[in-house]
Amino acid sequence: LAAMEYLDIQISLDGVDAVTNDAVRGAGSYDMARRAMDNLAAANFGPFKISVVVTRQNVPQLDQFKALADSYGAQLRVTRLRPSGRGVDSWDHLHPTNLQQREIYDWLMASGENVLTGDSFFHLNALGPSLPGLNMCGAGRVVCLIDPIGDVYACPFVIHDEFRAGNVRDPGGFARVWKQSDLFTSLREPQSAGACASCGAFDACQGGCMAAKFFTGLPLDGPDPECVGGDGEVALAELAATPVAVSLKPRPAMDHTKPARVPVLS
Repeated sequence: LAAMEYLDIQISLDGVDAVTNDAVRGAGSYDMARRAMDNLAAANFGPFKISVVVTRQNVPQLDQFKALADSYGAQLRVTRLRPSGRGVDSWDHLHPTNLQQREIYDWLMASGENVLTGDSFFHLNALGPSLPGLNMCGAGRVVCLIDPIGDVYACPFVIHDEFRAGNVRDPGGFARVWKQSDLFTSLREPQSAGACASCGAFDACQGGCMAAKFFTGLPLDGPDPECVGGDGEVALAELAATPVAVSLKPRPAMDHTKPARVPVLS
């Protein structure tokens, strides 16, 4: 691996200790990740990435994650926990509290200049000056996802038919999907503020994450479920009081990397 001209390796770690990490990633995953880091360092692989999904449990460890990355000469990447994929069933008890959102913002302002965040935390810009990084939803604008069977989705966190833009095997291939699909064209248009129109922070946070809203059952022109002004909590509480609405919450589509099992008839 070290001899390859270009190879980008990212190791996922959701705790600086086995107890915190393995509660999310599974038993033994912390030791496995640390062995992988040691092996890369021993092979003089060069810079690799340590990727952390920020949770309620590991927010207090952000400084330690940075120190760990620095000790390996690695780059730290911190991302937001979205209620999509397997996260849809664990988001309620793993996502940071409203008070911790402020802690994350303050940490990124103080220490985040050389930390990769992608478009994870632009919803926190409502708290003050804009954070380093991409301060917009990149879905269909600067990012998309192509799954193993060629389906193109607006972003890795909205694997659902509503956000499928096309397939790379269709006539025109990826270029046509990226440049001409109705979905991507609409996402690149100015978005309605909707329920957030009266909020003075909308220009800073832009209403937050599309995936987070979609998979918690909130309207796309409504507040982010982790809105730092508390509007998301209010919207979720109103949703929870409507059992029919809760039952209709979208679920992520099938992960094509794990095909459905087909029973074999004897």
